Amino acid sequence: MQYEPIKDRVSGMIRIFPAARLCFYRLLDLFLLRQRYVKRQMNRHCAGRRKLRYYDAGAGFCQYSWYVLNKWSDSTVFASDLKGDYLDDFAHFLPENMAGRFSHRPADLQFFKPEKEFDLVTAIDILEHIEDDMAVLKNFHACLAENGMLIISTPSDSDPAAKFTAEHVRPGYGKAELEARLGACGFRILASLYSYGPLGSLAWRWLIKRPLSLISRSKLFLLALPIYYLPVFPIAQLLMALDLRLDNKRGTGLIIVAQKA
Repeated sequence: MQYEPIKDRVSGMIRIFPAARLCFYRLLDLFLLRQRYVKRQMNRHCAGRRKLRYYDAGAGFCQYSWYVLNKWSDSTVFASDLKGDYLDDFAHFLPENMAGRFSHRPADLQFFKPEKEFDLVTAIDILEHIEDDMAVLKNFHACLAENGMLIISTPSDSDPAAKFTAEHVRPGYGKAELEARLGACGFRILASLYSYGPLGSLAWRWLIKRPLSLISRSKLFLLALPIYYLPVFPIAQLLMALDLRLDNKRGTGLIIVAQKA
């Protein structure tokens, strides 16, 4: 399946209706369990800070940039992505009191190494898209300040959907494999866990996979989405909340927090 065309269509809609951006961010929080995992780790490892130098690598729609700009009042945020138009749209959306704390540039993470130092870097569902992932990890290590942290979210090698996503260059990672790659680049692991355990994976199938599959067959299913989600949505929210509380022994996603040693 190809997700980039879907993302481009969403980006076009937000460009036409900028006020819809915050609603879209809220929908991402409600539908994507990984966002809850990532934000929990950000809050856990950056608690007590007012100033946070943050690098949103592969920023996409910049939802994490928005979160940090609001959560940490004295933060500065730098974002990069191959899609420079996404970054420009977000920069134009920002209110004046935030615009001065945000900078960006389009870049290929395999070759780009920011000159600034950062306290936190996030790489959310990007490594599986990149051929030379070791180069990316080394670039992250180089731009982190001493004891700076990297948060990664990526599919695990037990995610069957990752094998059929057209934009992926690898079908996810094994937990030990990714930990070893980080160690070879000079990181030490602070947290390593599975996301999208059995309950979270079930919620993902109900909330995202099944509706997208039906819409791909007929656009008429869009009209039935409210009826479909009426019973499904609250049950899926409960499943995701439980997934966050459980120590998943397996899962289709990985969340790793690593520190520059």
